[in-house]
Amino acid sequence: MNLELRHLRVVCAIAETGSVTKAASTLGLAQPALTAQLQRIERALGGPLFERDRRGARPTALGELVLDRARVLLPAMKGLQDEAARLAGAGDPLRRYRFGGVNSPILGRLVHRLAAEQPEVQITTYASWSVAELAQLVSGGRLDFALTGVCGDATPSAEFGLCWREVAVDPVFVLLPQHHPMAGRDEIRLVDLRREQWVAAPGDGCFGDCFAAACARAGFTPRKVYEADVRGCLDLVDAGEAIALCQATFRPVAGLVTRRLAGTPLRWRLLLGWHPDSPAARVAEPVLETALAAYTDALANHPDYLAWLLRHPDFGAQPAAAGGVRTA
Repeated sequence: MNLELRHLRVVCAIAETGSVTKAASTLGLAQPALTAQLQRIERALGGPLFERDRRGARPTALGELVLDRARVLLPAMKGLQDEAARLAGAGDPLRRYRFGGVNSPILGRLVHRLAAEQPEVQITTYASWSVAELAQLVSGGRLDFALTGVCGDATPSAEFGLCWREVAVDPVFVLLPQHHPMAGRDEIRLVDLRREQWVAAPGDGCFGDCFAAACARAGFTPRKVYEADVRGCLDLVDAGEAIALCQATFRPVAGLVTRRLAGTPLRWRLLLGWHPDSPAARVAEPVLETALAAYTDALANHPDYLAWLLRHPDFGAQPAAAGGVRTA
């Protein structure tokens, strides 16, 4: 049997999980099938790679040697595949736009504008709760752009080498049922919500920590936080079981209201990301301009917030600075 990269991935998975059973689950394989594959790999290499007992699987000296090489070869091959994917399209004009989004408030309007301006171009979208997943897909050439957000002054991980540019900065709002005692206020102090239960959509960004820190600054720890998809969040708020944080441009929903948090204790920065060596980089600036226009379109449904933005110029759309685009 010739050793292949997939065999090295198997060895790494067993070493990282410490168990053939756990590695099989991680790789989506049946445990007997993975055990048989490991035995074939060990025969090809001339000896056992792991010592296995009730405590798990630990690399032998031969196993450590294979792991050392695998941890060099696998990232190198991944880098080669990513660079090849980007280079393959580098000489051609961008004939498609592949967007990934994490609960983006402007994705629909951005697609609508691009489709109207360039009807011959194919546009596809991909949704994920994970900013890291989207960044990896963009880095690997499988997406062109990522639309996501971060709270406060945070920035996405630099691990994937993407360029990130601000589209807009918004204060975070609170979403309440229309019958809530504080629904009639223009803005609400975060501390006045200390007895509420909350609901949030999943995600691996920094927002949970930022929210907890804002509550701590206000002098309390948030009560129970449910987790649900967007529809589930709306249902829990509508039922009066919880309240939620939301983006300032959140589309109005019958029976629910959005209100500003006094003093803007939380900010949300909407970002557009792309890889600097990809074909998408050549059209990044016009796509960024279209994203800014899409954000402006979104404000039409929020006249009160638009009036607030006129009094607070540090928030809202963040146009490119003279001579270039704004760095996140």
